[in-house]
Amino acid sequence: MIDLPAAAPADVIVAEARAADVGCFPRPDQYLDLVRAWHDDGFELCVDVCAVDYLEHPDRELPAGVTPTRFEVVTNLLSMARRQRVRIRVQAGDEQPVVDSLFSVYPGSEAMEREAFDLFGVVFTGHPDLTRILMPEDWEGHPLRKDYSVGRVPVQFKEAPGPR
Repeated sequence: MIDLPAAAPADVIVAEARAADVGCFPRPDQYLDLVRAWHDDGFELCVDVCAVDYLEHPDRELPAGVTPTRFEVVTNLLSMARRQRVRIRVQAGDEQPVVDSLFSVYPGSEAMEREAFDLFGVVFTGHPDLTRILMPEDWEGHPLRKDYSVGRVPVQFKEAPGPR
């Protein structure tokens, strides 16, 4: 079990402990401070930032004290020297999810945050270039949201060629 860094916010909820991993559930206002504390404590890599839409699972199991919201941002930090991983799950909100950008701490998180913005609509405040990365600029909506309608693109087939 990994202990929280000394600089971490005092009331962060810790759960999901495994032999070399720890799971943290900060409030959105604690998120950036907690990530900065882990960074300063030797977790040199941010290996993943992604979003999850829990539209169909509002009553999912979470530790006591964590209020579930529709969108969650999951961040994985890694310490190569310690061979340990930290998973940070922050409840980002319901219809307009917002969390702080990690770009100032982990510049490599820039593209991962843009992907979560593009596909789920999560806004990362303080991000230097929060624009679409996968979808065309004129695309409306966020295709990985569970309430996004399934589109249909008509396909026109040519006649089958005759015998050769």
